[in-house]
Amino acid sequence: MHVPASPDDRVLGIRRHPLRQALCAAVMLGLPALSAQASIPQLSGQPTDLTSLSLEELGNIQITSVSKKPERLADAAASVFVITAEDIRRSGARSLPEALRLAPNLQVAEASATGHAISARGMNGSNSSAPNKLLVLIDGRSVYSPLFSGVFWDAQEVMLEDVERIEVISGPGGTLWGVNAVNGVINIITRSAADTRGALLTTAVGNDGSDIGFRYGGSLGAGGNYRVYARHTRWDRGETADGTTVDDAGHRTQVGFRTDWQRGNDGLTVEGNVYDGSEQQPAPGALAISGVDLILGDVSNSGANLTARWNRALAEGGSLDLQAYYDHTRRTVPPLFGERLDILDFQLQHSLRPLGVHSLVWGMNARQSRDKVENTSPYFAFLPARVRQHWTSLFAQDELALTPRLRLTLGARLERNDYTGTEFLPNARLAWKATPNHLFWMAASRTVRAPSRLDRDAHVPAAPPYLLDGGDQVRSEVAKVYELGYRGQPTPRLSWSATIFHNDYDHLRTQEIAPSFTYLFFGSLMEGHADGIEGWGSFQAAENWRLSGGFTVLNERFRLKPGSNDAAAPGRKGFDPTHTWQLRSSWNLGGNAELDVGLRHVGKLARDDVPAYLAVDARLGWKLAPGTEISLTGRNLSGGHGEYRTRALRREIGRTVIFALAWTM
Repeated sequence: MHVPASPDDRVLGIRRHPLRQALCAAVMLGLPALSAQASIPQLSGQPTDLTSLSLEELGNIQITSVSKKPERLADAAASVFVITAEDIRRSGARSLPEALRLAPNLQVAEASATGHAISARGMNGSNSSAPNKLLVLIDGRSVYSPLFSGVFWDAQEVMLEDVERIEVISGPGGTLWGVNAVNGVINIITRSAADTRGALLTTAVGNDGSDIGFRYGGSLGAGGNYRVYARHTRWDRGETADGTTVDDAGHRTQVGFRTDWQRGNDGLTVEGNVYDGSEQQPAPGALAISGVDLILGDVSNSGANLTARWNRALAEGGSLDLQAYYDHTRRTVPPLFGERLDILDFQLQHSLRPLGVHSLVWGMNARQSRDKVENTSPYFAFLPARVRQHWTSLFAQDELALTPRLRLTLGARLERNDYTGTEFLPNARLAWKATPNHLFWMAASRTVRAPSRLDRDAHVPAAPPYLLDGGDQVRSEVAKVYELGYRGQPTPRLSWSATIFHNDYDHLRTQEIAPSFTYLFFGSLMEGHADGIEGWGSFQAAENWRLSGGFTVLNERFRLKPGSNDAAAPGRKGFDPTHTWQLRSSWNLGGNAELDVGLRHVGKLARDDVPAYLAVDARLGWKLAPGTEISLTGRNLSGGHGEYRTRALRREIGRTVIFALAWTM
């Protein structure tokens, strides 16, 4: 959500209007930029060393996000990168955003100690237009917020030691996952309780904060297992490049459990989490609005969720899955608003046994939310304050084995939402396995992002006459995506993947001036294109040394459609780097020691004048005894840099040293 800094502002006389300041403050302060599974082999419940697995074994990792059924990574006809449990451990990551930096097909920008902007293939938003085209799931539970179609990353937490893998798909996933899976899908999958028996204690202390976690798991008998955990994290305040304090300190506590039962062909998982946190608002201590000091209090966020998932293996390779979850969240952003959101979601999926050349999967989903906003400021409001929303969908996808080496996948989804009615999300993919080690694929898809409450219900001020009068005319944003990809292993020591893509966008959101020149409203009068290439690979340089790397190149072009007067909208591309690259080295030193070094380069952002940066990270780990490991991690050893927001508010991400201990028994 943004007000264009254009010549038209002078017509309205609002370039320095106090309500314009209130609108910008509301977004900057309250929303995120406003603020059947197989796995890598396990030994004694702990991940196997990364370098002990061959590249062929890594290619055999079973993933589920591309086709909603288990398949080898090497056979997946999509641009998918898998972050393994061992990748996370050896990186020294302490949060999900830090772990997601390992995926070369994602852009991760840190706005504050607790706020991140994360996207794939561009569209990473700004302080006033949060990223909203990436679907994120944690064990099948969608964590996007219908308030703005994005993710509050400060409210997402897992015990990283319990993560089995993170499947990162760059590109559309609407056919299988629904609206909002426009530019990518992040599927975070945790390990079965059967793989986390015993006790685990972790702690990390650095010059930017600390965290401590404890987990205990055991057997329930009769095929059942459980684990419980608790984790507390504290973030320290940061500084801008000129040494000004950034008020972004915070803390968070989360507890949870998971239980798994397996009897014959039936499996049942029940898991839940409860959390509570608080963080300062990363902005100046007060804003002067109409001569009144607007004091920014701490943002509080809390919630609880419960997920139940049942699956049955059917004859001849079929399966039936049923999942339900309830998610309750509360968020207070003083003095602007508070939100209480309840979501209830039901999903059914049926994978039929192969029928000749056909392999069919179909499913349905029903989702309901109850959103209650308490508008506490006279300058900004979501109206109506209380909203009930419903989403229903039906999808089917058929994989046809045209020849032993040629597969055609056709799928479609019909999804209905309360704002724009029924959306059609088709998908077609052709995959050619030229040899057992070389896969070529192409795809064409249509996907959409449905409007959110931020698009439709935002008003400034809180009572008429309005300066911003919502967005009743906002349509679903549409993306037609065309991809051409390759994944292969030319030699036993080298594997790599590359994808070329072209995105056609339509009905992108704009902010228009009413014909009367007296107020603003949201519209859908921008279109655009994005072309790019992304790739990554691994090289086994020696038996105990592996090199890996990746890159992205992106070219975006946006233009206004006839009738629009939002001159600032096409500048949205300035929030995305035109290129990124990363290199990682994983080296087992011997004597139970290991050394990991990573380089990350991100090109400059044209908007907000964020310079390009190169970050150097390193981790040295020692296994002192069976079940006991210590590590020393250095981040941004190359010096400080900023990643997001205007210079006056931009957090300088400096050198960080972290000491960590993990003890199991």
